[in-house]
Amino acid sequence: MRRQAYANDLDEPRALVAVTARTKRSKADQDPSTWMPPDEGARCRYVADWVTVKLRRELTADPAEKDALAAAAAGCPNEPITMPPQP
Repeated sequence: MRRQAYANDLDEPRALVAVTARTKRSKADQDPSTWMPPDEGARCRYVADWVTVKLRRELTADPAEKDALAAAAAGCPNEPITMPPQP
């Protein structure tokens, strides 16, 4: 049920971002502890999008993922994350 709700979440634009096939293949099922966008200019958005989806869907993050997100976010401007409530 949660997986279906996530897959059909059209109210949160950060949940689905268009990328090239090459980028999609390089990421596969990795999280931020093992993969970041190759374009450094896209990393802050990627981190914000990742955190938004994790918070919105009440998903957990392991210590390596948290460390990678914190390290990447340290170089990003502070932006508030707003999102519609879960359906």
